[in-house]
Amino acid sequence: MAVETRPRPPRTPARRRGRTTEDGRRALTAGHALVIAVLALVLGSLLNAPGLHKSAYNQPEGWKRDVALALTGPLADVSHALLLDRPRKLLQAALGRSGEDRIDTTIALPPATPAATTPAPSTPPATTPPVGATPPAPQKPRKQAFSPRRKLRLWIAGDSLVITPGWAIVRAAGRARAILPLGSGPDARVATGLERPDVFNWFSYVAAKARTLRPNAVVLAFGANDDHDYMTGVPEGVSIGSFGSPAWVREYRRRVAGMMDTVNRAGAFLVWIGLPITRSETQTQRFDTINAIVESEARKRRGRVVYVDTYATFASDSGGFAQYLTDDAGRTVLVRAPDGVHFERAGGDVIARMVLRALNEKFDLTSWRRKARR
Repeated sequence: MAVETRPRPPRTPARRRGRTTEDGRRALTAGHALVIAVLALVLGSLLNAPGLHKSAYNQPEGWKRDVALALTGPLADVSHALLLDRPRKLLQAALGRSGEDRIDTTIALPPATPAATTPAPSTPPATTPPVGATPPAPQKPRKQAFSPRRKLRLWIAGDSLVITPGWAIVRAAGRARAILPLGSGPDARVATGLERPDVFNWFSYVAAKARTLRPNAVVLAFGANDDHDYMTGVPEGVSIGSFGSPAWVREYRRRVAGMMDTVNRAGAFLVWIGLPITRSETQTQRFDTINAIVESEARKRRGRVVYVDTYATFASDSGGFAQYLTDDAGRTVLVRAPDGVHFERAGGDVIARMVLRALNEKFDLTSWRRKARR
């Protein structure tokens, strides 16, 4: 008797182990995701190694800084050897921020300017003026004149406190018509100053900008980030001590004086905006120390440097911090930002008028209007 045989169904391939997505693709396991995340972190660290190393260098002295430097230093070396720092450099160059990762604590300053002295009066000739004659009035030095055809070239730079007043100066310059603000606006670098050239070296930057831009006048604002004990770029063998100590004041005075001389020797007149009163009494006292240094150095350079005192301008009638002030029209306006340090737009406009007043006292920015009416 014949036995009926049935054909066997075709064998289907065994399913692979592991989870799959709805469209049949294999899902990543937690281990795979962790490996990818670690590789991405390593690659990102190598791409940004120069910035990480500079951030570590910029930390306050202590064990955390030492550990960060020990980790980021070799990382930066590997990144450079593998050319993985190139994309970051190219992006910085495209944004006009080349050299931002360079750690430069060199403070190159011009030789100190000798203190201004008043020459001894010469003995006038023994002549007898006519009876009743009025002695001639001393002639004022002739101001350098500018006009819409030949504008005063003005460069504005500094820390974050220069941003709002700087834009107010730019707007006022547009109305004045005889002033040309250089660049696309205030050249401001947040959280920088004269205390930490390793964060940003304003000394070399201002010198380079003064050479390339050739400004007739410069507006600077520094000091809001300089009220600390720690400085970099201190001469070898010099110890500055705590903030406000005689050694600290001497070193900071050297830097302020050098910055002023750098601008002056480039042929530019300097307007230095002082630090304002703040909501914090402790911070205000520290700002007073910096203001006293800047103001005294400006007085040594009369005719070349003007110090704009914002402290009294933004103080209340009782001498304390004021968030609001009364303008010329009798209106109450908000002049200070919520942080109690920076300025609102109306406050920037106040400072802009003070700066424009200083520029008008130094230069002739208006006579072209009378000539245009003829």
